[in-house]
Amino acid sequence: MSAGTALAVEGIEAGYGGAVVLHGVTVAVPAGTITAVLGANGAGKTTLLRTVSGMVRPRAGRIVAGGADVTGRRPEQISRAGVAHVPEGQGVIAELTVEENLRLGGLNRRHAERAAGLADAYARFPVLERRRGLPAGTLSGGERQVLVIARALMSRPRVLLLDEPSLGLAPRVVAQVMGLVRSLREESGLSVLLVEQNARSALSIADTGIVLNLGRVVAAAPAADLAADVSLRRHYLGF
Repeated sequence: MSAGTALAVEGIEAGYGGAVVLHGVTVAVPAGTITAVLGANGAGKTTLLRTVSGMVRPRAGRIVAGGADVTGRRPEQISRAGVAHVPEGQGVIAELTVEENLRLGGLNRRHAERAAGLADAYARFPVLERRRGLPAGTLSGGERQVLVIARALMSRPRVLLLDEPSLGLAPRVVAQVMGLVRSLREESGLSVLLVEQNARSALSIADTGIVLNLGRVVAAAPAADLAADVSLRRHYLGF
């Protein structure tokens, strides 16, 4: 892993029960960049993120985050190593308020750090401050997606794993969410591993990308090169 790499996944094999989903997957996320993981449903994209964050234990290979080998560690240990995972599905706790949801993201921080994190969240996302006392279930789909990203940022990660942030959102809201992800990279130097079914949107903000097919990497290149490859797009990306 080079000094400029925030996250390195090296030859990972992983799956569920007796089924192997990922076959020797390798991907590097340079510090301060967005790396898109693309492919059809069932390609292994979500399994890759779940393996990096410790929700799925790898059978082979190595995962290095911030210079530390986190292979096979528990999710809370990987979180403390600076990796935050936002699963697909806008997973807010609907009965809790916006602020209570945010505070959950900072449970592993000291009181002063949580207070600073809340202040940062409200400064960055004014819509959340306006709704801080409302149940999270009253938010729109786009607002919920903002909330789960803001909650992940409460742990002060260096690497953000984002799984399908555009899922179920209207095109206008998708553009706003993608703009938010890009601004996080530009303003704070956050490194992002972005899984996204909407390949066109993902490539519009990513620096580099990989394409998975049946758990194997079939392409890895700068995002602009992937977007320009007509054959690759037709076979694997659907646009």
